[in-house]
Amino acid sequence: MSNSSSLTQFLLLALSDRWELQLLHFWLFLAISLAALLANGLILSAVACDHHLHTPMGFFLLNLSLTDLGCICTTVPKAMHNSLQNTTTISYTGCAAQLFFFYFFISAEFSLLTIMCYDRYVAICKPLHYGTLLGSRTCAHMAAAAWATAFLYSLLHTANTFSLPLCQGNALGQFFCEIPHILKLSCSHSGYLREIGLIGVSACLAFGCLVFIVFSYVQIFRAVLRIPSQQGRHKAFSTCLPHLAVVFLFLSTGTFAYLKPPSISSPSLDLSLSVLYSVVPPVVNPLIYSLRNQELKDALRKMMTGCFSATITSLFSSVQPLKCNS
Repeated sequence: MSNSSSLTQFLLLALSDRWELQLLHFWLFLAISLAALLANGLILSAVACDHHLHTPMGFFLLNLSLTDLGCICTTVPKAMHNSLQNTTTISYTGCAAQLFFFYFFISAEFSLLTIMCYDRYVAICKPLHYGTLLGSRTCAHMAAAAWATAFLYSLLHTANTFSLPLCQGNALGQFFCEIPHILKLSCSHSGYLREIGLIGVSACLAFGCLVFIVFSYVQIFRAVLRIPSQQGRHKAFSTCLPHLAVVFLFLSTGTFAYLKPPSISSPSLDLSLSVLYSVVPPVVNPLIYSLRNQELKDALRKMMTGCFSATITSLFSSVQPLKCNS
């Protein structure tokens, strides 16, 4: 029997038992991390540098890219380190920090997706009031509220989870620290119920946000179908479909991972689902937005062309012409 005061580390789920496959997972995670860093970094740079993207949607997209970078940098580096070092350990404080930051960025992302839904609703259903309802100060306040709420949410869950006495060992059935897997190690019935209550309240709030998103998109699609020109309908759908796809990817993977029937649960399936909702979205989200957003594609093309031209110019200017000695 062990308790939380004597625990100094946790054992994470090994991605594979074979060293060759562990190396393969390392290189795979490295490629995913670099792709996420590059894609989100390009979006951050494009939104920051192009004045055409200095809009409420661009501002919220910048914040969304920050949450994606935070998610990928919270879970993947430790998994890569463990695969390369052929170990599964994570320190007690490291586990607490990983859990806090993972839920901080995940909850901030969901809040931002809800706010971005409101942005699309106002832009399409109330275009004449767009500048009034979504001014720069209002957008800043909404984004600050999303980040602050996420901070309080993750702090509350982390503090409550790691205050529970743990007496069921230290092996977590996950490749990163997550609340449900830590709760399985708890031997405090009251503390367990308290955390379940907090999760229930969080689920109710998330369901409320989901209802708001569904209601908003019902109104959006009704307004879009009333647009007389086909070009106008296409432009409206182009601005909404990327956000809807990101919301669906975020909710479907996370919901199925947490609410799937125990009868179909298995270590390999659980591992695949955890990768789907924690690692894949930060890579896919920038691609979804950049493929359908013409202004973002133009900004990225302009930025990359400018960087390429500057690089070529600097290379040629560094080559000095040869002087012939008379």
